[in-house]
Amino acid sequence: MAAIELEFVQWLQARGPRESPVELGIGDDMAIVQTSAGQVLLASDMMLDGVHFDSSRHDLRLIGRKAVACNLSDCAAMAVKPLASTVSVAWPRDRSPDDAKKLFEGMDEIAREYGLALVGGDTVSWDQPLAIDVSIAGVPYEGIKPVTRSGARVGDILYVTGPLGGSVHSGHHLTFTPRVREARALAEALGSRLHAMMDLSDGLALDLHRLCQASGVGAIVEERRLEAVISEAATAAAANSGRTAIDHALSDGEDFELLFTVKGEIESGEVPVFPLGRITDRGVYLYRVDGQAEPLEPRGFLH
Repeated sequence: MAAIELEFVQWLQARGPRESPVELGIGDDMAIVQTSAGQVLLASDMMLDGVHFDSSRHDLRLIGRKAVACNLSDCAAMAVKPLASTVSVAWPRDRSPDDAKKLFEGMDEIAREYGLALVGGDTVSWDQPLAIDVSIAGVPYEGIKPVTRSGARVGDILYVTGPLGGSVHSGHHLTFTPRVREARALAEALGSRLHAMMDLSDGLALDLHRLCQASGVGAIVEERRLEAVISEAATAAAANSGRTAIDHALSDGEDFELLFTVKGEIESGEVPVFPLGRITDRGVYLYRVDGQAEPLEPRGFLH
């Protein structure tokens, strides 16, 4: 299924707009449109009950929070400033107006935390499960160019900003911190050394393939380094799933950490970062502790 999704995105890219004012279209975390006032970046995310959350057991405020936080994570992925957002909700007829208010309270709280203006949208009711679509606009920070997925270069070091795996198992997928501030700090500190970046929404293995495809490169992930970023939740999930903790870290998805490539090593700074491997000229591989290299398949969270 992951391979099918990658093929579909390629099909869309081949048919996307190529002319001005679109500077960057389908295939990255946000599109870039040039206006008379400068660049504007756009993204949207759809969330469905039973796929991205379970309204029968998850707090509606946390569901609303996640819907907006996913868009904020798109801004983080490109190191841009969140500006404004619209929200459209298909609301189940059997849910009360008070429940709808809880959903929007969660959205409003995280939007205010990141200076994001909720400026409109649409609300309809139907006899199906809850569906939420959030669109966001962002602008570059002064002196910082948006960071895309397509700039990775052979020899770059591959980094991640935090633990991976077990997000849904632990509830982290509802409470994660969008790395907006961290992305800005990294972009300011690294400057032109920061070559490519994206957020990990669908799992390290699948999203790394996307980054490599966009950049026309390959990558090596070292098992010994990956072990240092396995989350406690991934270890807990492995105890019951029959899968290894490393497999959870590679393919669970919904981590929303930043994956990025840098020329040279990063000295300790205000943002904790963890090296995973390096960028190569072709192929995506996992280097095991025993020295064996095996292809890293593009497996991840299937929507």
